[in-house]
Amino acid sequence: MNISNFLIEHESYIRLFFFFLALFIFGLIERIHPNRPLTQNKTSRWLHHLFLMIINSVILRFATPIAAISAAIYAQNHQIGLFNYFEIPLTLNVILCVILLDLFIYWQHRLFHVIDFLWAIHKVHHADLDIDVTTAVRFHPIEMVMSLMIKLLAILVLGAPVIAVVIFETLLNVLAMFNHSNIRLPTKLDKILRYAIVTRNVHEIHHSTNLKDSQKNFGFHLIWWDILFGSYKVQADDENFVIGLEELQDKQDTQPIFSILTLPFKKRS
Repeated sequence: MNISNFLIEHESYIRLFFFFLALFIFGLIERIHPNRPLTQNKTSRWLHHLFLMIINSVILRFATPIAAISAAIYAQNHQIGLFNYFEIPLTLNVILCVILLDLFIYWQHRLFHVIDFLWAIHKVHHADLDIDVTTAVRFHPIEMVMSLMIKLLAILVLGAPVIAVVIFETLLNVLAMFNHSNIRLPTKLDKILRYAIVTRNVHEIHHSTNLKDSQKNFGFHLIWWDILFGSYKVQADDENFVIGLEELQDKQDTQPIFSILTLPFKKRS
């Protein structure tokens, strides 16, 4: 059995393994060395966020039965997409596709902050009054469906191979959980990691109630896109900034699962 066939058969198990491994490791570290005190009950937040993740998984399964890996298989079988027109080594192909898929996600994230109806959906993620490892799965089902559609399009446009998609999907989950986790990173380690990836200290700025901060640091994987496109911010305007949205600072509006699901449809003055 070659590696592509192995990944096709076991892709869901691979992703689940790394998800729960990251959840356990980052959850344990943030309990031992938290970066900031939580304003809400941790158990309650985890239960609501993980329940939301289950809802999203079920909706994605039935609303969009085509998974990202299926798009890669289709592109490969029909020889469509940019990288199917060039003969390049598989390793280079995989590296380029992972990098370019991350670029698609970066611009998707920026668009969700610029276009009003997309922001109404995406603000579910930003309405969290704390930021920890479970914030990485706090997304409205509509955003999850739209994100998958964009991802499928990107895979087809690139003609990304199966192995690149599996690596990208795994990295997306693990690194999103890392840069949302409530972990206190040593300053030197944070500076080193910032040369390549988005760290927790970088992404936390994006979750500030200050609009000058929240409109920066859009990356999930690579920090290069923020630097290249002028959205990188090294430090928040206020070191003691508040997490969340300025107009939504009541946990009854942001934490119960019903409030999370109905948040995009509530009009506020």
